[in-house]
Amino acid sequence: MKPTPKSPPELAPLLAFGAHPDDLEFGCGGIIANETRVGRKVHFVICSKGESGTNGTPKQRTAEAKQAAKLLGATIEFIELNGDAHLEIRAAHAIKLAGILRRIRPGVVLVPSLVENQHPDHWRLGKLVRDAARLARYGGLKELHHSPAHAIDQLFYYAVTPEAEPRDISPVLLDVSNPQVIAAWTAAMAAHKSQTQTRNYVELQLTRAYLLGARAGVGHAMALFPNDPLVLDSLAQVGRGARRF
Repeated sequence: MKPTPKSPPELAPLLAFGAHPDDLEFGCGGIIANETRVGRKVHFVICSKGESGTNGTPKQRTAEAKQAAKLLGATIEFIELNGDAHLEIRAAHAIKLAGILRRIRPGVVLVPSLVENQHPDHWRLGKLVRDAARLARYGGLKELHHSPAHAIDQLFYYAVTPEAEPRDISPVLLDVSNPQVIAAWTAAMAAHKSQTQTRNYVELQLTRAYLLGARAGVGHAMALFPNDPLVLDSLAQVGRGARRF
């Protein structure tokens, strides 16, 4: 009698935070599509409805975000902090975000980078989630006593624009060349019709990914920037380097 093959271990969820309804699709949508394709559960937390944006109403933008999340295979929720273009770094916000971390219990968390040369909501949210990841570990935090503490495995920063890429952190490049991944990512970006009226953001992000892919010797790649050093059990887990010579 042949032994029953073991199922691969279930991947811990990926939790991704966006300050606005389109940040995740433009900043790391290819990575999201790649993760859901291999069976990882992904949940989006959007911290405004884009109410201060030049184009699109909050109703329209939330509908676009819901459609885009569906195309990427992710679930989505919207939370209220201070509102678009009014986000402040406050302990109460970090504790609220820590509560979400405890509820979802992710292994990996994605947040906007901390580089200040971008929309101020982006880097402020990045700092808040970084603080929240630490607070979520503290079992004695009275505001969250109703939920068990949780420690994530890794926090990664994504850059919505080239200007937001950290210069002091070596990136981790992820191959997003799979045609199904590119198609899902492109469709998710295109779902934000209100935001492509004044600039071709879809072409911008695909070009960024193409150039990173050329650097890495693949069709398309996207960069994430680790908050902490990556810890490996073995060098067997190390992927190929980006230098193709």
